[in-house]
Amino acid sequence: MPTVLITGANRGIGFEFARQYADDGWRVIATCRDPANAGELSALGGDIEVHGLDVTDHVRIQALANSLKRSAIDLLLSNAGISGPRPNPFGGIDYQSWTEVLSVNAMSPLKLCECFVDHVARSDFKRVIAVTSKMGSIADNNSGGSYIYRSSKTALNAVMKSLSVELASRRVIVAMLHPGWVKTDMGGPGALIEARTSVAGMRQVIAGLKLDDSGGFFNYDGAGIPW
Repeated sequence: MPTVLITGANRGIGFEFARQYADDGWRVIATCRDPANAGELSALGGDIEVHGLDVTDHVRIQALANSLKRSAIDLLLSNAGISGPRPNPFGGIDYQSWTEVLSVNAMSPLKLCECFVDHVARSDFKRVIAVTSKMGSIADNNSGGSYIYRSSKTALNAVMKSLSVELASRRVIVAMLHPGWVKTDMGGPGALIEARTSVAGMRQVIAGLKLDDSGGFFNYDGAGIPW
């Protein structure tokens, strides 16, 4: 039975990842900040366990890794993320919030991998995946603005690209996935696709990745995204 660890699994895309992988018979290690208020997540069927985890708490990440030291983790999925204050226009940037967004979106996935890389490397599937955003693409930025969120996802992409080089000798595949504009709390009701569609597409991309794809930046339908 393969195992997936998912951060930010209590709602939206993370919850849908947990639901779909559990339905397919995976062991799901689902994390969220407040398990006591993760009713839908706790009610999912299948082999699922819920752990409390604030991804900015690096001591807690290491403690979780230690508690799972006997587990091989086939897929380490960094999904937890925040958008920061909106709007955050030029001349009105909340710099303290910027630091918080960078911590959650760009720093925590690296710490997560540092703590769990041995778990992943001894698995069969050997995948480290980050849910990113096309808004982190510099080439695709034609509208400007969104300084805090854009820069955090650009930083995340740079982190994951470096990880792909670092982990190549261990045959661990690292990739970044844009989920599309999804109808979640963050995406809003005007978004274009449902979480079910986005996650099904991303799971197909994850399953089909090869070593040569490591370090890639992909849309949920598998199309490459420019840096």
